[in-house]
Amino acid sequence: MSIPNSDMSQNGNIRHVDALCSVAEIEEIDFSKLLDRPSFLNMERKRSFDERSLSELSVALSPRHSSRNADNSSRFFDHPEYVFSPSRTSFLGTPRSLTGFEPHPMVAEAWETLRRSLVFFRGQPVGTIAATDTSEEKLNYDQVFVRDFVPSGLAFLMNGEPEIVKNFILKTLRLQSWEKKIDRFHLGEGVMPASFKVLHDPVRNSETLIADFGESAIGRVAPVDSGFWWIILLRAYTKSTGDSSLAELPECQKGMRLILSLCLSEGFDTFPTLLCADGCCMIDRRMGVYGYPIEIQALFFMALRCALLLLKQDDEGKEFVERIVKRLHALSYHMRSYFWLDFKQLNDIYRYKTEEYSHTAVNKFNVIPDSLPDWVFDFMPTRGGYFIGNVSPARMDFRWFCLGNCIAILSSLATPEQSMAIMDLIESRWEELAGEMPLKVCYPAIESHEWRIVTGCDPKNTRWSYHNGGSWPVLLWLLTAACIKTGRPQIARRAIELAESRLLKDNWPEYYDGKLGRYIGKQARKFQTWSVAGYLVAKMMLEDPSHLGMIALEEDRQMKPVMKRSNSWTC
Repeated sequence: MSIPNSDMSQNGNIRHVDALCSVAEIEEIDFSKLLDRPSFLNMERKRSFDERSLSELSVALSPRHSSRNADNSSRFFDHPEYVFSPSRTSFLGTPRSLTGFEPHPMVAEAWETLRRSLVFFRGQPVGTIAATDTSEEKLNYDQVFVRDFVPSGLAFLMNGEPEIVKNFILKTLRLQSWEKKIDRFHLGEGVMPASFKVLHDPVRNSETLIADFGESAIGRVAPVDSGFWWIILLRAYTKSTGDSSLAELPECQKGMRLILSLCLSEGFDTFPTLLCADGCCMIDRRMGVYGYPIEIQALFFMALRCALLLLKQDDEGKEFVERIVKRLHALSYHMRSYFWLDFKQLNDIYRYKTEEYSHTAVNKFNVIPDSLPDWVFDFMPTRGGYFIGNVSPARMDFRWFCLGNCIAILSSLATPEQSMAIMDLIESRWEELAGEMPLKVCYPAIESHEWRIVTGCDPKNTRWSYHNGGSWPVLLWLLTAACIKTGRPQIARRAIELAESRLLKDNWPEYYDGKLGRYIGKQARKFQTWSVAGYLVAKMMLEDPSHLGMIALEEDRQMKPVMKRSNSWTC
């Protein structure tokens, strides 16, 4: 069965649409039918990846693919969203090589370690614990974290094992409905847990789930990112399996609406970005990311786009779809205009006038040029750019944050030109951002008096350690996905080779310390599950780029703003 680019018959009730539509176009689409399609539909291929077809990437990455695998790759973006990613599993439960070469010996070890981390609830796998290191006190590393499970979930999806992901989605959805209270304050109904664990009662021979919504976390901060990751993983499951029935469950539809209600509520903000407390995401300790951190804004953008594709077009869903589209247009313009930094923009900020009072002000946030840190002038290459860490009144955090910039590429928050500029920056500053163990969670580290003020003298976030410039192997999967989307797989290969030289013999550490990432982190757990899963996902995506469809979204041309300043790629 073949569906052309034009509309189907009225009986089919499906239109070929871009990843995002205008409100007027969305009103014409029956979203409940858009996902309701058998996984064997063979749709006409559409050019993507910023005018580069996946089939070309597949040939470049895997020149010895069989004709069948090449055909699967070329069909990856037949439709921007609803063609599932093929999974190929060997009889041993690990992916067979598609290139004809034997897989790296680390791969089998990684799968064994990942499977040892599985958590079961009443006989069903529901997640993976944060770490299986038995040499250290467990603390909360024996829990299933929502953000930590995402690379694990992607690995299982790519390996043709979707049931654990489905179980995880449904169990965390059930936890969302729990009463959430810290001291005498009730959290919003849509808040997703940061983590959960299974308690076994040997006397009663029963099992129960215990969730943490921030009441046990350091600093008592609720996880803003958990709900976004949940929506992103739900879309990945739908994309991978071709099964829309999970997303269409009334419970899942309600869960998405509750998350969106928290994020789209009106308040005193004059910006479309989300105002957040320190420690509300992967960087879960005080690190000066309060305000409007890039990680949250990029995840927010991606979750909105995923929700737009998953929500039914019923009365409740249609209202949210309209609100999402409006927010996406505002958010994309704001981020691309005010968070973006390249050589030209840095020079403009350096020359800013202050105390401008009118709607024609150039320095809209009244940033004082003398507040620019010295390091940023040397760090910024002539060609290249990135989304800075934070923008708020009189404050710009110029630090580089890896996760936020990679998600910006994958979600198409970054324009194609900005995406290429981010990759140019990574190549130009490889020593600083990758060093000997990829990748820096942020750059540079804060130290001395600034460290005392910003972190409150946090002994875990000393310079070039943990979240303060530490190197995190889990970020490999995000870098690899961004590299494939931008047609730069050689960068991913280089990073993976670096990781393969250390990770297994070091027993899969959580993070590395030092300016170059040479040393195992002083408090890093060994056998950290997302370090393992991040490596596996990176390897599988590089071998079969069609897997990228689970986690990447095409650019929506209607959201592309008119950039008033020249960008780095024209320098």
